[in-house]
Amino acid sequence: MLRRPGATLSPGPAIIVPGNHSSATKLFDKELVTSRPSRGLEQFFAFLRDQVGLSVLDLAGASQQNINFITNLGHRLYSEDFVRTLDDVFGDADPGDQANQGRIDQFLRQTLNFENEQFDGVLVWDVLQYMTPALLAATLERLRTIVRPHAYLLAYFHADEKAQQVPFYSFRIKDSQNLMLAQRGTRKPAQIFNNRSLEKLFQKFESVKFFLTKEQLREVIVRR
Repeated sequence: MLRRPGATLSPGPAIIVPGNHSSATKLFDKELVTSRPSRGLEQFFAFLRDQVGLSVLDLAGASQQNINFITNLGHRLYSEDFVRTLDDVFGDADPGDQANQGRIDQFLRQTLNFENEQFDGVLVWDVLQYMTPALLAATLERLRTIVRPHAYLLAYFHADEKAQQVPFYSFRIKDSQNLMLAQRGTRKPAQIFNNRSLEKLFQKFESVKFFLTKEQLREVIVRR
């Protein structure tokens, strides 16, 4: 099995990309956890069902629960902490810095430096809503490049179009149809999306489908 420089491997076929993930785990353990059904998650894993040896990318950072669930299905899991790297690269700087091409390139090198068509699925979660247009466009283009044709992406977007701050969640997979969520705090979204703007955002993909949850989250399942 190939290992990226500096990475640590958990037992089994998972590959964990370097990063400090311990604070997220501790926060998840301490916060009130809610369990809820997820139509998007159900459709994501319906695609993986009856297959083995696929590669899945989790953009929420390393979670032992997600690692165990996906590797027990016989798949490889790669993890990247997108929000942590976003803060490391751009910090609290003016959002306009997310249009800086040098920083965009640095962010993509640190998070999505994978082979073309390497992945069969990506658990994007809620990270895209914290990106301004230039960074978001570059990130989606890179994601589209590193997934195989007909692969699925699962993303979440807050539905309150007037929100100045939105809950920031940890996502843990309970089973193929249910998620556990814990709020880690709040963040200011860089953009708020409705169904029409999401369709435009994913217009280069083959299909996009929406589900609205009771937490006012749009679950978006996207097919490459």
